[in-house]
Amino acid sequence: MDRTLGERWRLAKRLAPAIIAAMASIDTDLGRIGYLETAPREPQGLPVLFLHGVGSDKSVWQPQLDHFGAARRAVAADYPGYGESAFVDGAGHDDFARAMVALLDALEIGRAHVCGLSLGGVVAIAMAALEPGRVASLVLADSFAVHPDGQGIHDRSLAAAAELGMRGLAQARVDMLVAPDPPPGLREEVIETMARIDPASYALGAKAVWLADQRERAAAIACPTLVLCGEEDRITPPDLSVELARSIGGATLGLIEGAGHLSNAEEAEAFNLVVEDFLSDLN
Repeated sequence: MDRTLGERWRLAKRLAPAIIAAMASIDTDLGRIGYLETAPREPQGLPVLFLHGVGSDKSVWQPQLDHFGAARRAVAADYPGYGESAFVDGAGHDDFARAMVALLDALEIGRAHVCGLSLGGVVAIAMAALEPGRVASLVLADSFAVHPDGQGIHDRSLAAAAELGMRGLAQARVDMLVAPDPPPGLREEVIETMARIDPASYALGAKAVWLADQRERAAAIACPTLVLCGEEDRITPPDLSVELARSIGGATLGLIEGAGHLSNAEEAEAFNLVVEDFLSDLN
């Protein structure tokens, strides 16, 4: 017998103490969106939505899905064109933000905490500007409102992707993304994930993140906000996070020791603990 998504969700809660969504993607009003989800049988508190960076996909959030999914619904999503999500020609960060809201609609989630890394932070700020009622709080990790070398990074990234291909770009870029001593296997995982990205989708993601200027939107953020950055981040250095936190009224700033640009994956335990403390205070 056919069931609505909500009915399947309620059935899954009754059948298991913790679940992983059976579907890798779902139809929304704005197209097919790929996602991963974990949750306990009886979720506590609002769900949390995780948004990935330009050279990644939803899989980068597995350490956070495992941790936060023990207490609440935890969802990681692909932007249009990434992972299992349908490509949308010309999509920018506002389109990505609207797609994430459409995913919340499809999953029957009214409000959520939104945690984004790099491009994910840019998309999270856009969500807060476009649909503030849907965003309970923001965690902006290794991100910015505007990058001082955004045009240069954008141009160099696309030129390297065209010359080297996505795998070659990943191999050339990985050591800039992580601190000198990353967890075993992370470098290889980063390369494999980036190598899978469609070049056209990567081009849209690169434009969405590196050419963004959301200084006015950041200054207007009214929800509780935590700004995080890896202390060894060379892509979006800590100074950018300091600047971002100062521009958001009441924002809290935290630095992740020993982490580079991929702070959630490099120092997952430390990242999870500081985000958990932030969310616990809100609950």
